[in-house]
Amino acid sequence: MIESLISTNADYENAVQLHSIPGFKHDSAFIIISEIGIDMSQFSSSKRLCCWAGLTPGSYKYDGKKKSIRITHAGVYLKPALIQCAHAAVKFDKSPYYKKKYESLVKRRGKKRAIIAIARMILTAIYQMLSTGEEWAPSDLYKIDMPETLVQKQKDKAIKQAMKPLQKEGLLPLNEPLAP
Repeated sequence: MIESLISTNADYENAVQLHSIPGFKHDSAFIIISEIGIDMSQFSSSKRLCCWAGLTPGSYKYDGKKKSIRITHAGVYLKPALIQCAHAAVKFDKSPYYKKKYESLVKRRGKKRAIIAIARMILTAIYQMLSTGEEWAPSDLYKIDMPETLVQKQKDKAIKQAMKPLQKEGLLPLNEPLAP
């Protein structure tokens, strides 16, 4: 019945293309779209959507000290669906993007926090897909919600690090300025 309702509306049919994300199936896409909808203009950024879904840690202030506490209790239906998708994405071998991210996070944060981080990454990708209409591309995920000045700093740092071996070999002068 849900599929017949979605097939009559072209906007929803395009939104169900979320199953291109590793770990997603049509059922997961139905649940997530029914919770957040397809209009992302109600959320000003992906951070707002993640906060609404309950995937961000709360903060607690007392005596001038800030403490980060557990994730919030929001997103009663959305959060479990995203966590289930995150578990599936971590085990998906055909596209190991989330698997590699999970493995690097587990070392530092632990299994449960790493799964929450992967669920948040997936929700950020969903926000991007629904707001721009693009398909899921793991190489572009680091650019989401990143200020332009930070992107430029990272590019300059990468160029500087790439020039160091050339300068050691004598192929470039030592104090040559970066080319724009």
